[in-house]
Amino acid sequence: MAPAIMMAADKVELSPANTGFMLICSALVMLMTPGLAFFYGGMVRVKSTLNMLMMSFISLGIVTILWVLYGFSLAFGTDSGSLIGWNSDWVGLSSVDKGELWSSAGTTYNIPLLVFFVFQLMFAIITPALISGALADRVKFSAWALFIALWATVVYFPVAHWVWGDGGWAFDMGVIDFAGGTAVHINAGAAALGVILVIGKRVGFKKDPMRPHSLPLVMLGAGLLWFGWFGFNAGSWLGNDDGVGSLMFVNTQVATAAAMLAWLIYEKIRHGAFTTLGAASGAVAGLVAITPAGGSVTPIGAIAVGAIAGVLCAMAVGLKYKFGYDDSLDVVGVHLVGGVVGSILIGFFASGKGQSEATGVFYGDHSFDQLWKQLAGVGGVLAYSLIASALIAFVLHKTIGMRVSEDEEVAGIDQAEHAETAYDFSGAGGGAAKTAVTAPVAAAASKKVDA
Repeated sequence: MAPAIMMAADKVELSPANTGFMLICSALVMLMTPGLAFFYGGMVRVKSTLNMLMMSFISLGIVTILWVLYGFSLAFGTDSGSLIGWNSDWVGLSSVDKGELWSSAGTTYNIPLLVFFVFQLMFAIITPALISGALADRVKFSAWALFIALWATVVYFPVAHWVWGDGGWAFDMGVIDFAGGTAVHINAGAAALGVILVIGKRVGFKKDPMRPHSLPLVMLGAGLLWFGWFGFNAGSWLGNDDGVGSLMFVNTQVATAAAMLAWLIYEKIRHGAFTTLGAASGAVAGLVAITPAGGSVTPIGAIAVGAIAGVLCAMAVGLKYKFGYDDSLDVVGVHLVGGVVGSILIGFFASGKGQSEATGVFYGDHSFDQLWKQLAGVGGVLAYSLIASALIAFVLHKTIGMRVSEDEEVAGIDQAEHAETAYDFSGAGGGAAKTAVTAPVAAAASKKVDA
């Protein structure tokens, strides 16, 4: 155990209330990954449903093991060069006492280290799962699993240290990211763009209809994401002793509502209809945008953040047709753009009354100082994730191959990769029952003809 943690821990007592709260929040964040699977699964065609579900679910297995072995140590261990962390006592958790409290940046919190460990694990799990939506219909499952392992190690763990780790360059610079606008959403969105530029478009992109096969499933997934996001956001304050967690909870709801309404209004003006897919996508865009900003802005500021994100993300999802990159389920348009919008708007709407005293252009002395910090954080994470992710995808694509064959893609990746289908239609026509009903009808028709 690190001496600094032990010394600080002697002065702070564990809070059962905050510990219980954080365990609940961790479970809520875990629920977001299957929620994401349903959200994405409903948006693809029938022949890709199971593959889409599995691309999220496999992250629960792979990232959990890596986080125990070395991921937590790389992300939150003792800083080295402002780029990466390490703490050998956390490798495998074999040297962590169950009563040890979490300590960072000279502050000891009143929750166990293991609770912080599992809360951050859920963030590490969902981030690569977010990328999967951009790659629907065309990626080998084995290659995807290997990509998750490499990407988490090379990209997510270091970026998490930059943003949240004691000594990380963004953390020390004062970049505000309450719950993952840069480390999660920009990171995943930029990675998605990097990978799809390497592996190319789906067969039939911009030619064949590729509509969602189950909008009810999309709405269910969006609802689960919205529900779980309260743990994702409010839990990131690691308790609610001073009300900042409550502020984040309120702002999460407010911004999400504003974004959904803004998306629908834009959609009605632009396309003439209020769609369920637009409502679900708008809600997710609002959740993404408020994730970095919710601890810094007022509820009125949250309305502005959500509304701006709702419109800009709705506009951004059409860019793939203009520029020709095949982002299957709009990960770039919603997560990358939403994360950038939410992170940058902190530089305008930070009130100085939330998680820190930093103020944006519209508050305090109207300084641009925080805005420049936010731009640096956004630019650094976006550039690194885009380049590193593209390189990982390129190596895999040129070695083991990332894509299924064209025939397998056209026939359906579920059968090719999982030997299963999401829906069994073999009995949809009635089978034997249909034969029993139609046989007498056919016989009667034959008698009429003979007569």
